[in-house]
Amino acid sequence: MKLKLAGMSLMLFWVCSVIAQSSPVRTGQDLRIMSYNIHNGMGLDGRRDLERIAAVILEVNPDIVALQEVDSVTERSGKQDMMQILGEYTLMRPIFGEAIPYQGGKYGVGILSREKPLNWYTLPLPGQGEKRVLLIAEFEKYVFCVTHFSLTEADRLASLPILIQAVEKYEKPVFLAGDLNALPDSPVIQGLKQKFRPLTDLKKMTFPADLPTECLDYIWGIKGGEVPAYAGVQSKVVEESVVSDHRPVYADIRLGVSKDDIFRTRPYLQNPTGQGITVSWLTNVPVYSWVEFGTDTLNLKRVHTLVDGQVIANNYIHKIRLSPLEAGKTYYYRVCSQEILSYKAYSKVFGETACTGFFSFTLPGENEKDFTALIFNDVHKHAQTMDSLYAGVRDVKYDFVFFNGDCIDDPANEEQAVRYLSYFNDKVGGNRVPVFYLRGNHEIRNAYSIQLRELFDYVGDKTYGAFNWGDTRFVMLDCGEDKPDTTWVYYGLNDFSQLRQDQIGFLKEELNSKAFKKAAKRVLIHHIPVFGNTDRYQPCRELWGDLVGKAPFQVAVNAHTHRFAYHPADKEHAFPVVIGGGYSLKNATVMVLEKRGNKMTLTVKNAEGKELLKLTF
Repeated sequence: MKLKLAGMSLMLFWVCSVIAQSSPVRTGQDLRIMSYNIHNGMGLDGRRDLERIAAVILEVNPDIVALQEVDSVTERSGKQDMMQILGEYTLMRPIFGEAIPYQGGKYGVGILSREKPLNWYTLPLPGQGEKRVLLIAEFEKYVFCVTHFSLTEADRLASLPILIQAVEKYEKPVFLAGDLNALPDSPVIQGLKQKFRPLTDLKKMTFPADLPTECLDYIWGIKGGEVPAYAGVQSKVVEESVVSDHRPVYADIRLGVSKDDIFRTRPYLQNPTGQGITVSWLTNVPVYSWVEFGTDTLNLKRVHTLVDGQVIANNYIHKIRLSPLEAGKTYYYRVCSQEILSYKAYSKVFGETACTGFFSFTLPGENEKDFTALIFNDVHKHAQTMDSLYAGVRDVKYDFVFFNGDCIDDPANEEQAVRYLSYFNDKVGGNRVPVFYLRGNHEIRNAYSIQLRELFDYVGDKTYGAFNWGDTRFVMLDCGEDKPDTTWVYYGLNDFSQLRQDQIGFLKEELNSKAFKKAAKRVLIHHIPVFGNTDRYQPCRELWGDLVGKAPFQVAVNAHTHRFAYHPADKEHAFPVVIGGGYSLKNATVMVLEKRGNKMTLTVKNAEGKELLKLTF
């Protein structure tokens, strides 16, 4: 046995390598079910070889396997415990269900599973010549049954009510797999369809293995009722013609999640411009999503996102625009997502629907003079820093929030980016006040940096832009990276020259626009300072300095240097420049920008809540 296992380990290594290269990635909700009548290990070539059986199973890479014609320490099997050996070969948990005693041992069916079952048991089934058995194993999300029906039609028909009664008590999906010794048009299969639906193709033949002419091997799923949803994704008969007298079959299943597991994040508000606002959120599973909103919670309008005539669905990241909205009115909204288990050309299978509670927001009127905004920068994913900064402004009643760069810094993957995005949004109440995420140079770095755009709804769909909050105009810029594009750490993958050039045109148009000239107050906000920056590399200052330096802004709010600084207006810039600190508790700051009537104030606080600066415009 040691020699056999050593040889098997080499085969396992090869098969697993093939699987790693060829098998699609399956999620925790995906289930691959396999059924295989192994003919007690005997192949059509007269060889009894469990290693070959294991290799077939490994190549399919199932999560659970139903086996029929399994020996346990019988004379003909050489006293081998087949389930135990197959479990060792496949690294799966074995369960044996005895149908009859045989040759000093036992004979029956079995289950191999990656997951540990919660419990399992057997039920005897009719068999005039040979008794049969139903093996039932319960797992966390589903129930799995395996059987090998009798060769006699009367026995098979008599087995149906026993089977159905056994599974009716479960409030989770039930799957049945096995050799049913019945053809698709037989009375037993038609009877089975009353309670189950086939998950394998009844037109694909499985027996005999060399030249199959009959469909005897099946995988079934229980029908509807109160059972949580699932969907069959695909199925296949494996083209194996020697190892057993039957060909194995498998089916890929997607299990539905409970409604409590659909949402990944709370909703967050973005881009409150142009008489509209964007509601964004993420889900754990692909869904169809919509927003219900109105000026009360009883008369609601339902909105989803349409692109080129199609509803955006079967996705995980959701952005739905609410428009047109009336300025000054309070709106109530909730988001809803219905899981999509299968999205095919001519069929869709839906799961549970989850809806949040109601949230509210108010957009300012065009001539609204009063607001309060919070500005955070250079948090660099430091939760303790964010907690301390927010504690100092917790009692401030604010209308919107800026994260002015280097907050979701160096995002390595979606999980990391979403974790901190959700943390920041939840901290500031992004489901009731809009949040603006401006890009810093660290949001440009690491593997997920480009995909960050999917999480944001930028004003004008650009990382720079302008908007009004009441009678105050905000102009937002994007400086790109803080080193030349030729710097080796960028590996030739950066070129911010055009982005910066484009903003020259944007600034010229913006500074001459009616919205800018008519505004009572004007705020310039961006991450890397154009003024008050000692960096040797300053392309934005060279390109934009003359344009913005003489513009009638009340203040420029910047970040990046990790040191709080205040630069009064001078000959280079006709407005004060305030640079926020970060990210350590010693240097971090939060800004509170307030406007009451014609008076605007900017207050800077450190992580201890101490006031470092208060400017009045």
